[in-house]
Amino acid sequence: MSSCDVSASILENLGLQPLNRGVFDGQQWLETSTRPFQSINPANKQALASVQGVDSDAYQRLLDNSRLAAQQWRMVPAPVRGELVRKIGERLRANKALLGKLVSLEMGKIYAEGLGEVQEMIDMADFAVGQSRMLYGKSLHSERPQHRMYEQWQPLGVVAVVTAFNFPVAVWAWNAFNALIAGNAVIWRPSEKTPLCAIAVQKICAEVMAQENAPAVLSLMSEAEPQFVEQLIAEPDVALVSFTGSSKVGRRVGETVAARMGRSLLELSGNNALIVDETADLDLALPAIVFGSVGTAGQRCTSTRRLFLHDAIYDALIVRLIKAYRQINIGDPLDESVLMGPLIDEAAQQRFFTAVDEVEAAGGELLFKGELPAQSGYYVAPVIMAAQNHWPVVQQETFGPLLHVIRFHDLSDAIEQQNAVAQGLSSSLFTNHIRHAELFLSAQGSDCGIANINIGTSGAEIGGAFGGEKETGGGREAGSDAWQNYMRRQTTTINWGNDLPLAQGINFGIEKKHGK
Repeated sequence: MSSCDVSASILENLGLQPLNRGVFDGQQWLETSTRPFQSINPANKQALASVQGVDSDAYQRLLDNSRLAAQQWRMVPAPVRGELVRKIGERLRANKALLGKLVSLEMGKIYAEGLGEVQEMIDMADFAVGQSRMLYGKSLHSERPQHRMYEQWQPLGVVAVVTAFNFPVAVWAWNAFNALIAGNAVIWRPSEKTPLCAIAVQKICAEVMAQENAPAVLSLMSEAEPQFVEQLIAEPDVALVSFTGSSKVGRRVGETVAARMGRSLLELSGNNALIVDETADLDLALPAIVFGSVGTAGQRCTSTRRLFLHDAIYDALIVRLIKAYRQINIGDPLDESVLMGPLIDEAAQQRFFTAVDEVEAAGGELLFKGELPAQSGYYVAPVIMAAQNHWPVVQQETFGPLLHVIRFHDLSDAIEQQNAVAQGLSSSLFTNHIRHAELFLSAQGSDCGIANINIGTSGAEIGGAFGGEKETGGGREAGSDAWQNYMRRQTTTINWGNDLPLAQGINFGIEKKHGK
């Protein structure tokens, strides 16, 4: 079967057409007046299908439906809300293979990673179903007699989820499933580079919502240009905007939402470092470095960008690293022998080439450069460069398989250099020295939202809260207590006595009168 036939089969089995409506208002797919835009397969630069994006009428209808749905959904008991998520998770599980192939087809990550991303949605559904029975508030002790004080959590209303191309479905699930069990309606604005993945998932959700007679709590707003997402971000009735993307754009999103006193949850750029000290198990470190730097063609926010190697193991590990890189097969991500697919588009390809040139111009030493496949996609060869941490090109995030290698002698200096960038997402230390591990995890250690020992920077589990510090935005999604981002905290005090004592012992000088 040709690649075109494979693509057509995947799309057809997921209910996708040559021309797809890309706007779902929570009840139906809308016909709009916009010119369709194309989804491109980055592995061969061929159009997969076209999508009809949002227009003014569809935007207003979608927003109105979401407002109404939020009012209805907040009155549904949380465990019942979790039941809707459970049934969506079941349908995702049944369609895992097809959805994994679609992710590979439209985004370019290899099929194993596409399957892994769909599994993240399934895992997040399972997590959220359990969490729907555990939206805990605290019981507090009042200083006033015959008073009971506690806190509870209430829904926010309408939540907007703006996702990036590199995880076209999983990041939506991190947000949407928590938001749903919390009693909110969710508007999804996917990347214009991966609209088919979003449409396929929304079709599954739409069928479950119809079967369960649920309000219009899940909607989709595809568009090729940022006009309507900017309108959505500025919308006063959108209580929370969850945005995944670059720090540059995320800063504008945060400022816009803050100006209207709304809430934002930002998951932005990463410039992640992996440190290997002189005691490390190199057999453990090697695969973590390779996957961290070339997995998803270096297009993960948690990808390993900087590699700090101790003097004592530098030469030996570089030899092994180059040998491992030579085994990386680049090509069609649906080919099971391939370990690295293409970048998302030509602009990403050009940014990668520019970054490599900038490292060389700064004085970087080329340690390895792979070979490109004889194919027409947006491919790049993975590159390993000896570099210095302070160089401007090293200080910024390059979304591609460019690994900067930096030599160090003292661990404290390596940690200081690791932290000396604007981003603060993921970090790792490989060591067999307990004091080194504890230093890395102490207040003097990594300043990132994720700090790992003897595992790589990439591949976070949904059970933990995901997010980073500094220009990474400070947001937290997925597990742990991240559900609280999608609710508002309410402190409640009940006076069940016959007197009205004031807090802090204040006497206002007015006596309570009994009877008439």
